[in-house]
Amino acid sequence: MNLREKYNIPANAVITIAGTVGVGKSTMTNALAEALHFRTSFEKVDTNPYLNKFYEDFEKWSFHLQIYFLAERFKEQKRIFEYGGGFIQDRSIYEDTGIFAKMHYDKGTMTPTDYETYTNLFGAMVMTPYFPHPDLLVYLEGPMDDVIGRIQERGREMEQQTPHAYWEEMHSRYENWINDFNACPVLRININDYDLMENPEQVDHIVARIGHMLAQTSHLRK
Repeated sequence: MNLREKYNIPANAVITIAGTVGVGKSTMTNALAEALHFRTSFEKVDTNPYLNKFYEDFEKWSFHLQIYFLAERFKEQKRIFEYGGGFIQDRSIYEDTGIFAKMHYDKGTMTPTDYETYTNLFGAMVMTPYFPHPDLLVYLEGPMDDVIGRIQERGREMEQQTPHAYWEEMHSRYENWINDFNACPVLRININDYDLMENPEQVDHIVARIGHMLAQTSHLRK
């Protein structure tokens, strides 16, 4: 019996991994997909035409970057559900508006007009009864110092060169965002409670928690 059957996780489940840069979303995505025999869905960073430009000039490129992410994540979300589920998804569409776009609006690196245009578009596309929301959002969290350490150790060069103050603000915004998030059920996991790179067998315990949470919230998905 595989872990998916052992913990009664539906074969068509869609589980999204969320959390700030440095918490290990990609590692968790791959580990869960392998354990559950699910497919993976990763954001296409290498083909993003705005990402490097954005890190060089937040004010000039923040709106372009957010619109690009919104379009790509919307298409990917539709593809996942049209396929019939059975996916682990790296990063959610909800973080784009709840954290990144709002942060740039608050800090003045996105104009009020651009922010209003973006949030109106997001609402029309995503926050409707017709948009397929995940069955579960797994939120990875941890202390700020540990997150910064992981970025310095494993992050992309442009992330390592970004001032710590940026990551500190993002960490705080993520915590505020997840506390108010209600688009789908949430399972919070502390990154210091496991190490899938050193101890891959620990995924069993995480899958058990996911199965328990899905069983508790199954009535919400009907």
